[in-house]
Amino acid sequence: MIVDDSPVARAVLARMLAPHGDMEVVAIAGNAPEALDALAGTRVDIVLLDIEMPGTSGLEALPEILRRGQGARVLVVSSACDEGAAAVVKALSLGAADTLPKPGIGRFAGRFSDELVDRLRRIGPAARHGQSAPIDALRLRPPSEHRLGCLALGASTGGLHAITGILKALPAMIGAPILVTQHLPPAFMPFFARQIEGACGRATRLAEPGLVLQPEEVVLAPGDAHLALDQHGSRVLVRLDTTPVASGCLPSVDVMLGATAEIYGRSAVGVVLSGIGRDGLEGARRIVERAGTIFVQDRASSAVWGMPRAVAEAGLASAILPPADLGRRIAARTEAKPWR
Repeated sequence: MIVDDSPVARAVLARMLAPHGDMEVVAIAGNAPEALDALAGTRVDIVLLDIEMPGTSGLEALPEILRRGQGARVLVVSSACDEGAAAVVKALSLGAADTLPKPGIGRFAGRFSDELVDRLRRIGPAARHGQSAPIDALRLRPPSEHRLGCLALGASTGGLHAITGILKALPAMIGAPILVTQHLPPAFMPFFARQIEGACGRATRLAEPGLVLQPEEVVLAPGDAHLALDQHGSRVLVRLDTTPVASGCLPSVDVMLGATAEIYGRSAVGVVLSGIGRDGLEGARRIVERAGTIFVQDRASSAVWGMPRAVAEAGLASAILPPADLGRRIAARTEAKPWR
């Protein structure tokens, strides 16, 4: 479905998709109310959504579009995404799978068309009820029974919404620091930090060398370095690392999970959330080797079930659930027996 108040934009987007046999435009809407009405009778995999529209904006309508879409993903295509990180982070936090800035007037062709098609194929078809592999078909590991010592969340495409979903489901006091690695450009990270703090009410800081981890505080990997850790006595300090890793990601979920495993062992809980690729697989393996616990997001709630799938299919996960349910499962660990 294409949702844009500009007839020209709607026509051009539809024309770009027409040559691709694996894609079909099944509905077109000129505003948010039209889109919501259309979703009542049309099954959609992906909604191309403009932000700046008269009346109800795309951002205002986004949560309801996701609810009525019954598994449909949203790719925000808007010039607002080219004007600053705030609009992008807001859209992703509300549940958009990805964002793509519109090209300038007269530049609708060329690379933009290729990028649009690539994004759509990466997002892929919606996960409908009954289409996901049953959880019992994947081997689940028994979780550690020790009290939570550190929570590490890793995500890429579609991850912002999942991260806030987990954090909102946690009790105010969990007695442990929270680490987050989300694939985002450096300029976006301050907006992401404020978004988490506002949505979840937790003190949130960007990682910097020597920062001491504190219970209840969220520490975000910067967009241009891995979040690593060092221990000095009873204190655990942040160390930033830019060493290239196998996944090619910077920051890398693997590095964060590996560091968490080394220091916290069986009290470590790592969560791999929505994202393209396999970043997090090797870090999850390290946590399991150190007797810690790994959870992953389920397919139906993921914008892209790539990173979680790799971990689940490797037999490393102890639960495969939507973010809010993962948050409740983690909350139960805050009252488990001590880890030392």
